Amino acid sequence: MTDSKSQGQKNNPLHGVTLEQVVTELEANYGWQTLGELINIRCFQSDPSIKSSLKFLRKTPWARDKVEALWIEMHERQNCWS
Repeated sequence: MTDSKSQGQKNNPLHGVTLEQVVTELEANYGWQTLGELINIRCFQSDPSIKSSLKFLRKTPWARDKVEALWIEMHERQNCWS
């Protein structure tokens, strides 16, 4: 018998990835300035840090969705060229 919850996670690229990992990788790949241009949120534009970004993103689902979508897009693009 298969567990339907684990089956649903099978195709989830964010499964097992923390929000901190997502923000850290995006910052390392794009830098704060470009990240703030790609996603127009103040935590990326005004005195950005991982800590302040995590605090904001954990309370703001629409912003977190945008950040996670950018991370998925970044990984798909990297895998495409690998």
